[in-house]
Amino acid sequence: MRAYVSISFSNKQLLSTTLHAITETLSQFNIAAFVFVNNYSFKHTDEKQMMQQAMRDIDDCNLLIAEVSDKGIGIGVEVGYAKGKGKPVIYLRHTDAEHSTTVSGISDFHIIYADNADLQVQLSNILRSLV
Repeated sequence: MRAYVSISFSNKQLLSTTLHAITETLSQFNIAAFVFVNNYSFKHTDEKQMMQQAMRDIDDCNLLIAEVSDKGIGIGVEVGYAKGKGKPVIYLRHTDAEHSTTVSGISDFHIIYADNADLQVQLSNILRSLV
């Protein structure tokens, strides 16, 4: 199995420990994490190629995890595409972060976490039901 992990490009450094917690938890379930923002670097003029690549990568995944503690339009687009393809979507955000109504409204599972340990426990519970 493979999970597409959608995070804010602009805050990927701030989310590095959270991302580590996600990928570590996925690996415990033999699910490979694919983090788009860590695999590519596109120029602003390459938006069409970027989104075509994102869609291909989502097609190659079994589920999508959207970390929306820092909201981003791109995350919403990726979530909508995954949902349209019938893939399960997991919504994640820190308790201190603003709620994302659109991503939350389309997601199959929701995790509002206090810290990375809490995130790992909640994500493990969801993954058990998916694997």
